[in-house]
Amino acid sequence: MSESLSTVPEYRVAPTRPMYWSIRREVWENRSIYIAPLIVAAVFLFGFLISTIGLPQRVRAAETLASPAKRMALVMPYSMAASMILLTGFIVGMFYCLDALNSERRDRSILFWKSMPVSDRQTVLSKVAIPVLVLPLLTFSIALVTQFIMLLLSTAVLIVNGVNPVTLWRHVPLLSMMVVMFYGLTVHVLWYAPIHGWLLLISAWAKRAMFLWAVLPFLAAFALERIVFGTSRGVAFLKYRFLGGMTEAFAVEVPAKAPITRFSEIDPLRFLGAPGLWLGLIFAAACLVAIVRLRRNREPI
Repeated sequence: MSESLSTVPEYRVAPTRPMYWSIRREVWENRSIYIAPLIVAAVFLFGFLISTIGLPQRVRAAETLASPAKRMALVMPYSMAASMILLTGFIVGMFYCLDALNSERRDRSILFWKSMPVSDRQTVLSKVAIPVLVLPLLTFSIALVTQFIMLLLSTAVLIVNGVNPVTLWRHVPLLSMMVVMFYGLTVHVLWYAPIHGWLLLISAWAKRAMFLWAVLPFLAAFALERIVFGTSRGVAFLKYRFLGGMTEAFAVEVPAKAPITRFSEIDPLRFLGAPGLWLGLIFAAACLVAIVRLRRNREPI
């Protein structure tokens, strides 16, 4: 009898992984997270396909004239494709943050999710993961695939027209562009963390008109400063928060006149030493603490 019991197989319960499934839920419920970047990539690829009509002439000009401007024109479409896709991801992330915590109170689904074995902290962190982890990785992957498809299309067009594609490959450094793009994406995630934190805080607090609540306090403060002191330091601060990350992270003038493709053009040490980075991260952390406390006590609208 003891021998028969010892042969009974043991069944282990698989871990529920609440954080993983919470993030999956956010992606399922917000399809714009991946649809919007894919649409932008598809539109850009269509436009690029049309522009390949004159590609053989541009490649010949870049090789025979030895002009830096002509060679840079070959790189520009690849840089523009990545920039447009990453910008789309940033815009989608901002609108997602404004709606993430408000929508669950508006449709009263917060009552259901509070009954599940998922803490408020895990729920908030799963929503934070969308703009700071999921969207950046997703847009980076889409941008990378888009650039690779562009290179394949260009290669096919050049071969059909009797032009050696090696010339194009030599002037389009996809490997270094990929590293620089990933670095720039990391810079954006860290630098814009306080913006995402602020928008999520407004989403957790406001009952309606989230966009107005997110913007009006700054507009009122800027107007009051202008009337009382006659200065515009608030506007300069806001401009620095939106554009200062690129200025701190790169050793070239931003916005650059040409695509940034070389490792010598990045400056991670200066970026990590920027006070604006760490003050912004502290503010973002404070916003997260406040968001968790707010969600714990919020009721449906």
